[in-house]
Amino acid sequence: MTDAAQLIARNLDEVLTREDLDRLVASGTPLRHYIGFEISGKIHLGTGLVCMGKVKDFVDAGVNCTIFLADWHSWINDKLGGDRETIRRIALGYFAEGLKASFRCVGGDPSKLNFVLGTDLYHNNDQYWATLIDVAKNTTLARMQRSITILGRKEGDSVDFAKMLYPGMQVADIFMMGVNIAHAGMDQRKAHVIARDVASKMKVTPLLDAKGAQIKPICVHHPLLLGLKKPNTWPPPEGDLSDFWASMKMSKSDRNSALFVHDSPDEIRAKVRKAFCPPDSVQFNPMLDWARKLIFARDGEFRIARTADHGGDLNFTSPEETDQAYLAGALHPADLKNGIAEWLVETLEPARKAFESPQQRALIEELDMLISK
Repeated sequence: MTDAAQLIARNLDEVLTREDLDRLVASGTPLRHYIGFEISGKIHLGTGLVCMGKVKDFVDAGVNCTIFLADWHSWINDKLGGDRETIRRIALGYFAEGLKASFRCVGGDPSKLNFVLGTDLYHNNDQYWATLIDVAKNTTLARMQRSITILGRKEGDSVDFAKMLYPGMQVADIFMMGVNIAHAGMDQRKAHVIARDVASKMKVTPLLDAKGAQIKPICVHHPLLLGLKKPNTWPPPEGDLSDFWASMKMSKSDRNSALFVHDSPDEIRAKVRKAFCPPDSVQFNPMLDWARKLIFARDGEFRIARTADHGGDLNFTSPEETDQAYLAGALHPADLKNGIAEWLVETLEPARKAFESPQQRALIEELDMLISK
């Protein structure tokens, strides 16, 4: 693969498909990316560092990157009390600024990002609504019902009909913005598969390559980050562990599972100190998960400062080496937590600075009130 394709594909759980990605990059087609976010709470490490760290790879690969502030989707999904004006204000005042600050945390330049508010994309845009109908005519209601898991709902839940529109709108967003690289977490996979399945049938806003041939969007899925809490069931059950893994992911709606990008150094250290960190497990260990997906995804090594009385500093050059030392007892859980916490304190400094003003602190307090209702 080319260097650009290697950057695009690294640190991902899935690329749909690698062959399509190589072909797209080789074709000379301008690369257009997007990732969309519901406006539903404070920005945690999964969004701020995992997502935006991956966006940094796209920018470095020469991709035109768009951050979509999905205010209509947030309204449909009853976020922030379902109040459209509140959602829009938080999207522009808190979320956009928080994502810019997060991008600085991973070494990015926010001026290279395009921010698009859903309301602005849809306003007086007959082409968008025609694209939505085009998507709807090429899929089924049953498939939309199966796809409501992308809203954080369970398949088979009784929901209002507006939520059936959500997956189709998410797909229409991709075609309307001319996105040939759609990016999300694995929890959004169903919408992306619909986008690929309908791509060859789209007539209103088909996705084209540099030669004018109709193509499917490349869909890339970054990994989800484990939360701080011990799962309700431990040890992990036998069999398929996909639901168990999803139950452990960091959630901005559960403040006990999340560490936020603008948390103070004291808050970071206190949260990490209390984090679930089983001494005999590496697979479902949040601290080792963070080392792998946050530290090693960005840096080539993980340094842990220790006093001489405790054996001196540790230096790891891969997540596998870290896992092995942990299982062998050469890396104590307390030392692992200290190393993670200090790395986060340093890395998140740009986000803390961005939220020092009284106006930004007031938005955080308002969000806390809205979420707790």
